[in-house]
Amino acid sequence: MVLLRRVIGDALRARRQGQHRTLREVSTAANVSLGYLSEIERGQKEASSELLAAICDALGARLSELLSEVSSTLSLAEGMEGVLVPVEAESAKAQSSKAATAKATEGDVSVSVRRESPLKATLHATRKPHRDVVYAA
Repeated sequence: MVLLRRVIGDALRARRQGQHRTLREVSTAANVSLGYLSEIERGQKEASSELLAAICDALGARLSELLSEVSSTLSLAEGMEGVLVPVEAESAKAQSSKAATAKATEGDVSVSVRRESPLKATLHATRKPHRDVVYAA
């Protein structure tokens, strides 16, 4: 099962690293502890909407952009056979296998999922760089 908090954390980490910024820089700008931001990026903590907005602001991004990116990643993952299937619905064979990997690409998004156990799946999403969007006033 892919967890929303892990996909959000991956998206935040990718944005931060894409800007060549440290956890310390972003945590200071967002007014959140370095350790807590690290836990959010690793998908270990659920961030509130206020905290996500502050982190996005520190990264110079809109919360809607982040959530749209997360939504497209989850949408693609949902279309991958067996990625988001509840544990009860899986076959015994799938549960006993050591690790299964699936990959999918749609548009600018590529997703690979490595399922290590019925309760642990690692989702890795990559997005082709796109042009900055300019909004007319």
